[in-house]
Amino acid sequence: MRRLRQLAQRTPPGRERYIDLLRALAITMVVLGHWGVTVIGYDHGRPAGHSALGDLRWAWPLTWVAQVMPVFFLVGGYANAASLAARRRRGGSAAGWLVDRSARLIRPTTVLLLVLAAGAGIATLRGADPAQVRTVVWFATIPLWFLVAYVAVVALTPPMYALHRRFGLAVPTALVVLVALGDLGRLLGPAALADGNYLFGWLAVHQVGFAWYDAAQADTRQPAGAAGAGTRGLFRRRLPLSRRAGVLLLGGGLVALVLLTVAGPYPVAMLHVPGERLDNAAPPSLALMAAAVAQLGLILLLRRPAGRWLRRSGPWQAVLAVNAVVLTLFLWHLTAAVLLVGLLDALGVLPTPPVGSAAWWAWRVPWLLALAAVLTVLVAVFGPVEARTRRPAATGPAGAGGRRLRAGLAVAGYAGVLVGLLLNSLAPEAAPEPLGLPAPALVAYLAGAGLLRLLRSGPAGRRRPG
Repeated sequence: MRRLRQLAQRTPPGRERYIDLLRALAITMVVLGHWGVTVIGYDHGRPAGHSALGDLRWAWPLTWVAQVMPVFFLVGGYANAASLAARRRRGGSAAGWLVDRSARLIRPTTVLLLVLAAGAGIATLRGADPAQVRTVVWFATIPLWFLVAYVAVVALTPPMYALHRRFGLAVPTALVVLVALGDLGRLLGPAALADGNYLFGWLAVHQVGFAWYDAAQADTRQPAGAAGAGTRGLFRRRLPLSRRAGVLLLGGGLVALVLLTVAGPYPVAMLHVPGERLDNAAPPSLALMAAAVAQLGLILLLRRPAGRWLRRSGPWQAVLAVNAVVLTLFLWHLTAAVLLVGLLDALGVLPTPPVGSAAWWAWRVPWLLALAAVLTVLVAVFGPVEARTRRPAATGPAGAGGRRLRAGLAVAGYAGVLVGLLLNSLAPEAAPEPLGLPAPALVAYLAGAGLLRLLRSGPAGRRRPG
């Protein structure tokens, strides 16, 4: 508590605290959403889980708010623009920024993968079915599906931020057009045209975060008439932060969402629903982009009252506490479910009431509380890995050749991490895997993570004294 108070007191006056609140809320909603919507049953005598949304059609419109991945990418765009701009003001390079930015993402993820692989290996040696081991690990690594896209947009931040500085909001507009073209492939064929939406959709939201950062800087630092302030329309660099803009975005997003889902070909649910022809989130669809616009409008409407609330010490300390371990919460929340289900099944007391029944709803509260208890233990054990990650200070230029080499190695490191995560996500959930993870995925990931670690610990990545 003392450390939190000190961190709260040292918060710079110009910090956009609302961004931190949104990040904490988004991850908390993801965790509670996954836990709350999961149905546990038995398949061939073994515990199995699936989404309850297929049986709760009335809840589909609620996913317009509950699908908060756009919020996380919006916040990520703001935070990445802020840290990249600060790095460059201190004389650092984009390659150095990429290397340092990887620490907070890669270290907690590496710990998760190594612990899961070790646990899976022990289970296999003790006679567990490798296919069942893979299924358990596959479920625990579902959060890594999202991390594939986020690591990709982080790696692309330097060139995409340069495009933003030149073309402003025209960039996310063009990306949304590409999303719409991909959706045509899903609706009319070939479906492979939509594969690019996994990147285009999240990049579009991430770019809007850049525009928000520019607008916040203009509010606090830049004088009226500064460069970029006079641009209009799609080529404006800043996001309007007024209540009027919030109302227009919220209303326009909702109208587009209703037209696309109720009257159009898209599912109403913004989360995966078994049996639906389309999935609005995998890959991101035009309907999800409309939901993101509506969410942005709501965010802008709540920005000022939330900002005033966050000036209070208690709420701000709570936000700081969650953000210190926010990735750990996200990465381990389904592992907590695996552990709890396994324990209850071993004890012979695993409840499996029908979806929507009174017993199922009554079980939601103790289920969430029990999961929260398990996750609290996991965060206590693994949270320090994330919370104690230091942010190295910028170093001066190391020569053109050194910068190019560092940039190439950083890109190679990110590529290894992305390939590893992607191979794991694409591998079948029931394929026999003694370590629970495909060997090529684990090798590629560890090679990329190791390279980034070497770059951070080398002479160019060390902190300056004092």
